[in-house]
Amino acid sequence: MEIKVMGSGCKNCKKLLRNVEEAAKELQVKAEIKYITDMMEIADSGLMKTPGLIIDKKIVSAGKVLTKEETMKIISKY
Repeated sequence: MEIKVMGSGCKNCKKLLRNVEEAAKELQVKAEIKYITDMMEIADSGLMKTPGLIIDKKIVSAGKVLTKEETMKIISKY
């Protein structure tokens, strides 16, 4: 599973990254978690608002800092 957290490097983006890392660890899923701050790559992904979360090339959240619990629900669907 590939998980990408997309953002500009702001505190909200970093908070989402921490929540994603904690959720993946708690669920014990094998995931490659990437933190993408390159604006061209973010634009190419189709994401319109940051922070964003992409799992296996599918945008699952945009413009929202998901809680660890919300993130766990999303990750467990994959």
